[in-house]
Amino acid sequence: MTETRQYGFDTLQVHAGARPDPATGARQTPIYQSTGYVFRDADHAAALFNLQEVGFIYSRLTNPTVAVLQERIATLEGGVGAVCCSSGHAAQIMALFPLMQPGCNVVASTRLYGGTVTQFSQTIKRFGWSAKFVDFDDPAAIEAAIDDDTRAVFGEVVANPGGWIMDIDAVAKVADAAGLPLIVDNTTATPYLHRPIEHGATLVVHSTTKYLTGNGTVTGGCVVDSGKFDWTKSGKFPSLSEPEPAYHGMRFHETFGGLAFTFHGIAIGLRDLGMTMNPQAAHYTLLGIETLSLRMDRHVANAEKIAAWLEKHPAVEEVTYAGLPSSPYHERAKTVCPRGAGALFTFALKGGYDACVKFIDNVEIFSHVANLGDTRSLCIHSASTTHRQLSEAQQVAAGAAPNVVRVSIGIEDADDLIADLDQALAKVAPKMAAE
Repeated sequence: MTETRQYGFDTLQVHAGARPDPATGARQTPIYQSTGYVFRDADHAAALFNLQEVGFIYSRLTNPTVAVLQERIATLEGGVGAVCCSSGHAAQIMALFPLMQPGCNVVASTRLYGGTVTQFSQTIKRFGWSAKFVDFDDPAAIEAAIDDDTRAVFGEVVANPGGWIMDIDAVAKVADAAGLPLIVDNTTATPYLHRPIEHGATLVVHSTTKYLTGNGTVTGGCVVDSGKFDWTKSGKFPSLSEPEPAYHGMRFHETFGGLAFTFHGIAIGLRDLGMTMNPQAAHYTLLGIETLSLRMDRHVANAEKIAAWLEKHPAVEEVTYAGLPSSPYHERAKTVCPRGAGALFTFALKGGYDACVKFIDNVEIFSHVANLGDTRSLCIHSASTTHRQLSEAQQVAAGAAPNVVRVSIGIEDADDLIADLDQALAKVAPKMAAE
């Protein structure tokens, strides 16, 4: 591929980062199932360990298959580099790790996946970090929550579970005014529906487990570096701006410029935290990304049809899908996600908690699974599963109230999916059959 041409998304999702294997000519990226790599000589080894030369040392740090995936995701997101790791949760810690110190906090949206709420409200306390949760629909509240110890702002473009759309430009404006990096979880939108860096994000995180892989086979995560943040300006990010003892006083930002965060994520983050993505997982994700745009178009088309049907069902109290004209996020979605509002949303049942549980137990095509972004349609009652650890008030704030079911719409025939929903709802509320 020539460097001078601007390739389209569909081309990049197949080719970015990949080249025929130099040893065999294999066109598909091989699975380099190797822990270590032979150095040319002692000088070559020393240069690699001193970060004076880019190459492969040990697969906890770098692996050729994973490297292709990193380049592909970074290219699709419009970033300068990326670090892949073992899961989406690992990616969140990897994103925060170079930024935080004991006593520091992150300002986070109240509309986050329940596991992220727990990670930020409970687990990161063990590092001496904390999180402040605020409504990201209120930029003034974000601004008010930021203090001298804040080191990042964190939100989801299309929030899990409700599918709400974040006004990323407004949030980025607040973060930029405070001199803070904006970290955006783009898992549910994917770079096909939205590219956060173009709207002011500093870092983008993914659970590659979801739409990027798309087939429910492997877990993985990724942090994409925009390369646009000045880590030296405020003095708040010494891991990136000050001498690093492990590398003889080298300063990452001074040495690597726009790639400072990426190099730190590999040389320090993966080296010491060990949240490594295995090469087979990278291979499966590369295969998935090749059809990302095709799948997302189908996901969106199905979601729009099914959400409209659910909204009219007498047993359904509310549908949160931003692709519906009735959604308060509908107009925002047209700007933030012009190709569609994704395929993740919730609906509330008039029968409450018990009705949700009965519905879950009666679906046939939909799978009751704690995952999303699969080619298969999935559903879950968040209040009794993924958000069970939260208080009811937190569940409601996160969009996972006791009367709510989350659905991830797959790429099956939409009429078959509607028929499945219809028969399950009929068993929940037999007197409320769909018209």
